[in-house]
Parts: sequence; C-alpha cells; structure tokens
Amino acid sequence: MHRLEISLTQTARRSEINIGNGIRRDLGKLLPLNAPRRVGIISNQRVFDLYGRDVIRSLKAGGFKTMDWLMPEGERYKSFAVLEKAVAFLSENRFERDDLVMALGGGVVGDLAGFSAAIYLRGLPLIQVPTTLLSQIDSSVGGKTGINLPTGKNLVGAFHQPSSVFIDTGTLTSLPRRELVSGFCEMVKQALISDRSLFEMTVTCLQKQKVSSDFLSSPEFENLIAAQCGFKASIVANDERESTTRTDIKSRRVLNFGHTTAHALETITNYRFFRHGEAVGYGMLVAGELSRNLGLIDSGELKSLRDAVSLCGPLPRADNLDTGAIMRALKHDKKSVAGQIHWVLLEGIGRPKIVEGRLISAKSLRISLRAGLRALERQKESLH
Repeated sequence: MHRLEISLTQTARRSEINIGNGIRRDLGKLLPLNAPRRVGIISNQRVFDLYGRDVIRSLKAGGFKTMDWLMPEGERYKSFAVLEKAVAFLSENRFERDDLVMALGGGVVGDLAGFSAAIYLRGLPLIQVPTTLLSQIDSSVGGKTGINLPTGKNLVGAFHQPSSVFIDTGTLTSLPRRELVSGFCEMVKQALISDRSLFEMTVTCLQKQKVSSDFLSSPEFENLIAAQCGFKASIVANDERESTTRTDIKSRRVLNFGHTTAHALETITNYRFFRHGEAVGYGMLVAGELSRNLGLIDSGELKSLRDAVSLCGPLPRADNLDTGAIMRALKHDKKSVAGQIHWVLLEGIGRPKIVEGRLISAKSLRISLRAGLRALERQKESLH
C-alpha cells in the first residue's frame, strides 16, 4: 500500500492519501482509533451496489455505525436541489460536529458530499473513497468541493480538505471504457504540467494499457496513480486556496490546464454529453493550439500533446459544436480575475504558463478552438 501525506502550509493541517488494491475492505481498520463512530456514506446506486456492502462490513467490523444516502448519477445533479437533500439526510440523522461524512463514488459524489460536509454545522470531518480513475488522481485530492449553476460549472463551493483519501485501485476494473478514457485524459493533463519524467511514465503506461487487459490492476499502474497523486499533493500543499496573485509553475492555478475550454463545453451541452475528462481532453488540445499560435511551443511539442491525448482513447465528436456558444460560455469561467480569463498554456512539457486573456485576440481564440476541437478527427483522417 502507498501512503502519501499532505502538509498544508496555509492552514497548518495534514491530510493523507492511501492507495492499494482492495483497500475498501480495510477501512474499519485504517480509520484512526479516535475517529468519529458514526459515518454517513454518500454514494450513488451504481457504486453502492458494487462496493457498498464491502465498505459497510469493514466499518461495522471496526466499531462504526453507518447510515447511507444515494444521490442520482450524473454531473447535472451537482445542484442546489440535490445538495439540499444531502444536507437533509445529515440533519434527519442528527449528525453532530464529531460525526463523519464519507464520499463513496466518482467526482460528482465527491464534490457534492464534500460540499455537504463543508456547510452542515459549518463543517464535518470528510473521508473521500474515490472509485473512478479521474476522482482518484484529481478531484478527491486537494479539498475542492462544489456544485454547478446553469451559467457554469463549480461556481458554488468551498475548500474542505478530507482528513483521509482511500484509493482502491481494484474499483478501476469495473469502470466503463469512457470513464477510463476520462481518467486517462486527466492523467495526461497533470503529466504535461508536471515534468518530463511523469509525462514519459504516463505515456508509457497508456501505451501498455492498450495491449494489456489486466494492466489496470498491475503494480506499475498503481505506482503511476501514486505519482500522479504525489504531484497534485505537492501543488496543493503550497497553494491550498489557489491564490489569484500567483503565476509561478507551482501555483494551484496551473492545475486548470485544459479546464477553461472543458468547463465551457460541459456548460453548453448541459452536462449531458461529455464526461469531464473527455472535455478536458479537448481543452488540452485547444490550449495546445493557443500555445503554438502564440509562439510558446513549436509544432513538435504540439504533436507530443496530441499524441498523448490520442493514447487516452476515443473522444466524442466536438467539431460540430457552436464556436460562438463556447466563446460566450468562456466568459463565465470561475477562474476569471478582474473580469479577465486567465488561460493556462504551455511553454513546453512541464512548463505551464498563465496568460491573461487580453493578450489573446478573439480571432486567435476562435481559430484555436476550431483546430483543437477537430484535431483528433484530422489525426484519424491522416491515418487512412
């Protein structure tokens, strides 16, 4: 089992990440002895049917009392209406400040359960048990929680660090292919802004998973998950609240690489068409085009980015979307500072650069959007 610790400099708190195949069956042993004895599990039906029994059996064996509440499945249910029901679940079961909320599921469950824990009684302890690849290497780590608004994604939320994250790599084998592709895209995103070592490690693993059906349960892939978590933890530890004044490569803002376009794509399709990581895949392609058009990277580096995204697997078609609608949605990006979008672009692998939107012309953005959204289609055409 891998174990990582995050020491948060801004709030002087510690959070830990535990990674291992089958770890869900040991939660009752791994939670601290002084942990609250009541656990409210928030999940969805699909995940709970697969793993709920193991988790409850383990917790009860450790002396914990459990209650569960299941939310609907899908990004569009990260809403005020569903949040109200989650908080009502905690209230109706008379949860107290020392009781524990456990998020069992992917990023949607983790975001909504985490936000519920953040606001009920002004904060309950939180445990994240992510079951998708994307949530394991990204959304469960770092304490961001929230819900969506019709105008944009994650516009309402709070920073609420989990006391522990338990990553069971055994859950990956049950994921649909699109969920894996989504997670692979997020891996590529982190690798591109980290360093060449993590990039090469990620690309090598993605090449192997294409020819090995059991690679997801291999020690090599578990090592990659640990390395990905370690990178994100290093960023979060030094910039927990994502300072808007920082522009260095260790700023938490660099983790938004690919997300500016991604959130716009999700918004204009009402969170029903793209998995989050799929949208991030296109977001990286657009950011790559912008980086090349601004002279930050050359065509060879852009090709490396495209090839890495292509290794993740097929993405839903996006070149038929309304470019104007995407550009309008970009104006609601929650990362705006003083009314300006701040893009995370690349000067090379492992060299993210934050660029003010005023430096990017509408024409250049439109060209980059069109090119990025059909980049993979062009690759397919060139192979035939």
